[in-house]
Amino acid sequence: MIEYTTSIDIDAPPEVVFSHLVTAEGMLAWMGQRADLQPTPGGRFVMHIDGAEVRGHFVKVDPPHHVVFTWGVLGSDDHPPGTSTVMVTLESYENGTRLTLTHSGLPQRTMAMHARGWARFLPHLATAAGSFSKPSGSAKGAG
Repeated sequence: MIEYTTSIDIDAPPEVVFSHLVTAEGMLAWMGQRADLQPTPGGRFVMHIDGAEVRGHFVKVDPPHHVVFTWGVLGSDDHPPGTSTVMVTLESYENGTRLTLTHSGLPQRTMAMHARGWARFLPHLATAAGSFSKPSGSAKGAG
């Protein structure tokens, strides 16, 4: 299993960024076409993204600093629902929020696809959350 980590700076306070990670309206502003989220430990995490249904559950919800949820694709033999974990940490800094995302437990065969996906969607999060402040955000590092 593989772990992917990336970070992005977002020109919005942690509370605004956090709301984009735990509410259907917030998530759909930057990723997916439908969402069913229950942001409490053990609560549902369901996203429909480009024809795939991602399913898991929330593990940790600590506003506005951390959110952890499981992730997997309905119907996938390689990466079924709930078999990997996404951990998001939000840290304040003078210009907004530094978001660090770690997606662990990824099957080798799906790592590149997930890396491309996070690289595609996180700048959309920066734009969506930053629209509540001054819109700007840049992707930083991937490892």
